[in-house]
Amino acid sequence: MRTPAQIATVTAMNLRNLPSRASTAAVAMIGIAGVVAVMLGVLSIREGFRKTLETTGSPDVALVLRAGSNSEMSSIIFKDAVGVIEQAPGVASDANGKLVSPEAYVVVDVPKRTTNTPANVPLRGVNADAVRVHKKVHIVDGRMFTPGLNELIVGRGAAGQFTGLDVGSSVKWGRTTWNVVGIFAADGGLPESEIWADGRAVQDAYNRTSVQTVRVKLESPEAFQTFKDALTSDPRLEVSVEREPDFYAAQSKYISFFAQVFGGILAFLMGLGAVFGAILTMYSAVAARTREIATLRALGFGALPIVVSVLAEALLLGLIGGVVGGVIALLWFNGMQTTTLNWQSFSQVTFAFAITPALLVTGITYALLLGLVGGMLPSVRAARLPITQALREM
Repeated sequence: MRTPAQIATVTAMNLRNLPSRASTAAVAMIGIAGVVAVMLGVLSIREGFRKTLETTGSPDVALVLRAGSNSEMSSIIFKDAVGVIEQAPGVASDANGKLVSPEAYVVVDVPKRTTNTPANVPLRGVNADAVRVHKKVHIVDGRMFTPGLNELIVGRGAAGQFTGLDVGSSVKWGRTTWNVVGIFAADGGLPESEIWADGRAVQDAYNRTSVQTVRVKLESPEAFQTFKDALTSDPRLEVSVEREPDFYAAQSKYISFFAQVFGGILAFLMGLGAVFGAILTMYSAVAARTREIATLRALGFGALPIVVSVLAEALLLGLIGGVVGGVIALLWFNGMQTTTLNWQSFSQVTFAFAITPALLVTGITYALLLGLVGGMLPSVRAARLPITQALREM
């Protein structure tokens, strides 16, 4: 019998006998499933954070900050500079005028709902027309703040993660007592982590005359370079200009790097345990099949079909464990709301864990790798099993 036919015969026979080793096989599958579920849970933090920032960015929106600033917290732009920015080429307009949003930015202490510990939450001062630039922002409960009054609207994510931000609540920050009058959504984007108020009221509360960011809606994505060149070459200004998606991509790099490294280390360490479990399982399977393997070898079956049959069983266990782990992660983690620190602005970002199709493929691939490594040594042992010694045990 040729080798391919031998491989098919031995592998099929081995897999048919798998139910007789259900208990030991379950140990390997559960171990691999646990590794995959935990690994995907950690990596879903990175994906959720990245998805939140990507949802926020629009290629036809530019952010203007002070030159050298890497976050809104460290930027200062004065009123006369805002006027120059409004007149730059490439700025879009509508019936109400230029689509430019000067924005003050501070952080305030708000207790978390889960731990009641204070956290830094962004308080953004905008004018009432800011939604003309922030196109995705819309009120979902209550109403928009009234210009000139000490009123707040709260992002849906912030309202869910922090206390005291429900409609009708009052809070005191700076020199001012604020009244919460509305909750807004932004299609899951970064503004849902923020609290908004009238820009002049925020400046008065913190004794400021400047803003931190000027957000500009452009005539088109292609107008960005013209707009940027006009501002950076103007001797009256010292500013940097970035596309909104590029700015937020830079904001996500620290948390993405941390989640990637931590997830990789955790997956490796837990994977070692899963591999040992798979090795023990496959050694047990080989031991249980000692006479069967010896008989096959005596009948003329080669070592390669034996190796392949053991590896096929290990890969099947890995595949099942990977699928189960992926389903657990999808049901348990996907969509879970949480907060993390944005290391650029030192403020909290609310976001949802995201189990993407690419992550599921990564998890299943890792599970197959664990199964392959776990079955390698037992398969070699099976192939080297002395035929005469095994037959004497019959």
